Amino acid sequence: MQSIFTQLEAPAKDADLFDDVIVEDNLLRCIARGAAEPAEYRIELADGQLWVSLSTEDRWLSGSIEAELMNSGDDLNELIEEELVDQGCNDPHPTFEHFRDLVQRYTFRSKIGIDPSGDPQAVAAEALRWLLGYEAAFRELGDMSEPEED
Repeated sequence: MQSIFTQLEAPAKDADLFDDVIVEDNLLRCIARGAAEPAEYRIELADGQLWVSLSTEDRWLSGSIEAELMNSGDDLNELIEEELVDQGCNDPHPTFEHFRDLVQRYTFRSKIGIDPSGDPQAVAAEALRWLLGYEAAFRELGDMSEPEED
């Protein structure tokens, strides 16, 4: 499985959307650029499944995303799905979970619809599409991007 995360490192860096990209055991961490507080996008192998997530220790950053979704009436699953389609995912049907994990991180995550034991190149390509789709969906929500200067 490490090869999938290693294969994701260079394309994630080449996307030039993250402040840093770090490969760890069964985890790719991409540090969010422009967020009001530290946050990261992740591709992770957990419970035999690949997951994509946005994670932060900052409750207010998580809350700002929730508040924007509530105020706008947008459906996060639909926003994510639109971005996944733009990234070339075939027939994505994301569902997200939002929770505070055991290490006190606020997390939005979705299961990536591909068998992680499949062809490593195909798995890495699909995981990259989900990573970029997640980043695009969350970039404009709450305090995830720097305010534009007048």
